[in-house]
Amino acid sequence: MQGFVQAPAGEPPSRGHLKTIATLLRYLWPPGRVDLKARVVAAAVLIVLAKLANVSVPFFYKDAVDALDRPAVALVAVPVALILAYGLARIMAQAFGELRNAIFAKVSQHAVRTIALETFQHLHRLSLRFHLERQTGGLSRAIERGNAGIQFALSFTLFNILPTLFEIGLVVALLLLRYDGWFASATLVTIVLYVAVTLVMTEWRIKLRREMNERDAEANTRAIDSLLNYETVKYFGNEPHEASRYDRALERYQHAAVQSELSLSALNVGQGIIIAGGLVTVMLLAAQGVARGEMTLGDFVLVNTFLIQLYQPLNILGMVYREVKQSLVDMERMFNLLAVDEEVRDAPGATPLRLEGGEVEFDDVQFAYDLRRPILKGVSFRVPAGRTVAIVGASGAGKSTISRLLFRFYDVQSGAIRIDGQDIRQVTQASLRAAIGIVPQDTVLFNDTIRYNIRYGRPRSDEDEIRRAARLAKIDHFVDHLPDNWRTKVGERGLKLSGGEKQRVAIARTILKDPKILLFDEATSALDTRTEKEIQASLREVSENRTTLIIAHRLSTIVHADEILVLEGGQVVERGRHADLLAQAGHYAEMWARQQEAAEARERIQAVEEAEAEEDAG
Repeated sequence: MQGFVQAPAGEPPSRGHLKTIATLLRYLWPPGRVDLKARVVAAAVLIVLAKLANVSVPFFYKDAVDALDRPAVALVAVPVALILAYGLARIMAQAFGELRNAIFAKVSQHAVRTIALETFQHLHRLSLRFHLERQTGGLSRAIERGNAGIQFALSFTLFNILPTLFEIGLVVALLLLRYDGWFASATLVTIVLYVAVTLVMTEWRIKLRREMNERDAEANTRAIDSLLNYETVKYFGNEPHEASRYDRALERYQHAAVQSELSLSALNVGQGIIIAGGLVTVMLLAAQGVARGEMTLGDFVLVNTFLIQLYQPLNILGMVYREVKQSLVDMERMFNLLAVDEEVRDAPGATPLRLEGGEVEFDDVQFAYDLRRPILKGVSFRVPAGRTVAIVGASGAGKSTISRLLFRFYDVQSGAIRIDGQDIRQVTQASLRAAIGIVPQDTVLFNDTIRYNIRYGRPRSDEDEIRRAARLAKIDHFVDHLPDNWRTKVGERGLKLSGGEKQRVAIARTILKDPKILLFDEATSALDTRTEKEIQASLREVSENRTTLIIAHRLSTIVHADEILVLEGGQVVERGRHADLLAQAGHYAEMWARQQEAAEARERIQAVEEAEAEEDAG
């Protein structure tokens, strides 16, 4: 027998920023999209043109200043062409930049959309184990931040950092060609020192930001978890307890946020000192050149304009670099979700399930969620096509695990599950789940209308089909008397409906799906006795000529089953029809006796209450 334990779901080790960037770049050059690739090339050309135009601006400024510096030159004598060229160069620099943004917008938004869709689809492909071990609040926050990080990184990395570095190279080259090496050296040293300090301090800040994000996700998760369990909080009067837990999480976030802000201030001061030092150095060199007669006043202005024009985006570069680094952290977390292995996946060459009669067979199935606690220990049974088999047993016996394995939310570690002789591990998951309809014990509805929730069973169904399913589930009369009828919103997770109403919606949804195999997992557990009997009759009608597996607690609901399996300790300890099992006087008979006694006790209490009510009325 194979080992029971499986690796817990979770994120893989940190992928690193370079790998994150490489992953992102793949979405900017999508295969088969010539139009998007052409836009990327056009945007790159426009970046170069914008920076060339930007670098030309100081030259027109220099020539205009030199013209004005001549003795007794009238204002009208200033070459008008230089002024116009100066203005045109500035306009062109901005125009090329805006045109670049317009052309690239479709590429960036396509990348964001594609990544978001792939992440969403991947999360649905991950196993139930992953989603049970994850907290929804933290997961949604990771996706939200990842998408925002992608947009920021695309906008600022491609259109700020890279163009600024290109402009720095141009300026240093021009300074080296036009003047002595001291100007280029001073500029280059300043830039290298600036970048080095930014890198070192940003790496330190990233650790603080990660801590801050973790604390933020923790606080958000606690808030969502508490609000989702609103009724439980109220039942136990634990509002102060929940507020205290949330406040402690906020306090940890506050401490991390303060540390992050202090580190940001320290980084800004350091960058300011370096930039000011570089400016003063180059300006002193230019002033000495003018004093010696080696440079004109226009050259002095040219150098000054170059540096101011360069250091403005360079100063922003520090902020952009920090934010891009944070975006990479956020993107890394989301891409890590894409890297989580699918515990249950289609086998190579898997084919769609070929349904004939819909026979279900469990063959020596052994399964455990964890090595320390085996759940199923060699369970074997067969549900012939069109027949009904019920499974009963104490809580924790493994009844619901059987339904999860049949739907292939998990794979068995030993043995096999077959439908019409086909191992469900060898067929596609989509075809498998399309063949099975389930009414679960814990019914969760979408925060939408009753019509939408019923129609979810088969989204393309028409109004008549929806109403027929509702009628069979005994919910049509209830819906027709609601103020908004079929447009009534059910609330978050269906909380505006009672347990019985939610379960009837779930039954209608499954009826509408019209599957070959039906699975009822405590399907009527939330219903009163009268409604339960009505729906049981409807379920028997729907189950005709369908393979039906019923997991039940109330034995009175499964007396009609063709076979009843008694599960205990992960093993089938008894099997047979209702009358045969009672005759055996074993586990089933004992369970039946206890439930009958409890039912009789409830009836006696109800009779007493009705008699007292009649006396009070008299």
